[in-house]
Amino acid sequence: MGGVTHPVTMNDFETIVDSHELVILDFWAAWCGPCRIFAPVFDAAAEACPDIFFGKVDTEAAPDLASAFQVRSIPTLMAFRKSELVFEQAGVLRPEEFETLIRRLREPATPG
Repeated sequence: MGGVTHPVTMNDFETIVDSHELVILDFWAAWCGPCRIFAPVFDAAAEACPDIFFGKVDTEAAPDLASAFQVRSIPTLMAFRKSELVFEQAGVLRPEEFETLIRRLREPATPG
């Protein structure tokens, strides 16, 4: 499983985060212009990085999950490493910023 994006809801969120070492979630909505601008960047990264689970949380279809994470604006990206939230940012990331996030996510966690 990888290389494509997957819808994520409250029902399967915990299973997904617990069963994949690296997870990136895109909180979005169909009516959101910036979300539509970022979607091809997210999809291209999913194609290029089959080792990472790329999930899309439609805030209209899964308002409970968006609310649980207090998502106030979209798009919002969240990244998890070994079930732990390690990155959260609202707004559109430029492709090079997204590549940097993916590179950092793949780096081994530094003990601290």
